Amino acid sequence: MLYAQVHLTLPPWVHQLDLEARLYADDDARIALAIELARHNVERRTGGPFGAALFNGAGRLLGVGVNRVIEQNCSAAHAEMMAFMCAQGRLARHRLNDEGLRVVLATSAQPCCQCYGATFWAGIDEVLIGARSEDVMRLTAFDEGPLPTDWIGELERRGIAVRRDLRRDEACAVLAAYTAAAGATY
Repeated sequence: MLYAQVHLTLPPWVHQLDLEARLYADDDARIALAIELARHNVERRTGGPFGAALFNGAGRLLGVGVNRVIEQNCSAAHAEMMAFMCAQGRLARHRLNDEGLRVVLATSAQPCCQCYGATFWAGIDEVLIGARSEDVMRLTAFDEGPLPTDWIGELERRGIAVRRDLRRDEACAVLAAYTAAAGATY
């Protein structure tokens, strides 16, 4: 019989963090949350070293995600994808910035080729990035896949602002911790 449904979940600890009670008023607070999510995912051994969070323009949390690829047996279960899907379910729309809502994605590491592409269609207005893809590939065994040479320009031409290297050292420390903990085995 063909499998006719998809069910992806975030780890239970996400709800214990009481994330919605906070206001994430600036880029630093937003990227700090993405890195915090990645760190928790590594420390609790619930997935890869990646975290992402979506915010409205005022800094209210719309959704979060952590890498769940191995745990969910799903190559699409990257942190950004999980955050997109959680926010889309919450807002009941596939394009998050419809109806004038400004949406900011904060991600602990530069989006891979899959998440980069999904950023266009998810309705993201701004991307905040911690570690660069070269950091990911230097510090872990992950292959981030091909991106256009001018990937930032491609996003900006579509009206998506990009800021990177935010708390880059902190984001890289999470990647290194994953590898040091034999990340390839979980």
